[in-house]
Amino acid sequence: MIRIIAPVAAFAVAAVVGGTWYMSQNSNGDPFAQCRTSSVAGGGAIGGPFELLNAKGATVTQADVITEPSLIYFGYTFCPDVCPFDVSRNAEAVDLLAEAGQSVTPVFISIDPKRDTPEVVGDFAFNMHEKMVGLTGSPEQVKAASKAYRTYYQPHDDGSDYYLVDHSTFSYLVLPEVGFVEFFRRDVTPEQMAKQIGCFVDNA
Repeated sequence: MIRIIAPVAAFAVAAVVGGTWYMSQNSNGDPFAQCRTSSVAGGGAIGGPFELLNAKGATVTQADVITEPSLIYFGYTFCPDVCPFDVSRNAEAVDLLAEAGQSVTPVFISIDPKRDTPEVVGDFAFNMHEKMVGLTGSPEQVKAASKAYRTYYQPHDDGSDYYLVDHSTFSYLVLPEVGFVEFFRRDVTPEQMAKQIGCFVDNA
């Protein structure tokens, strides 16, 4: 079993994710106020520019990737249980949204660039959902993207091919021209996620 961040650390990350960004919004002028469920106090903006590699090894930025509402998850392809479950949940939510006539792109960003080459992450993403975008990069590129989204990860590289990586497990909803608008914890069901994302898409 992969170790996820400890409860205290998880709360701290959740606080950052909910953050000042949410609390600083004027609810009277926020078109998404009725869609939100996260309101944890903390600090720091979420999201922003990144530069990573796609499945073909080409350099892409957030402008290339986030061309429609996107659901971003940071994980790694060698993850034995948590990542496949979370990514499958996200893919199911995307399919439910498609049935409702709403198009959302699932995005998987690897936090294990040592093993997750563009080809590996691309195959993983496609196998999870035909529309999913898989991204990786150099250690520096991955660290910068993770920092932008305030995620946590810590590899336990013991020299074997099967080391684990501790990491946070939030999924982030990002809208073009708007940026980060909401995050989802692991206990959110595909149906709950689709309903909430649909609210954001309708009000974008």
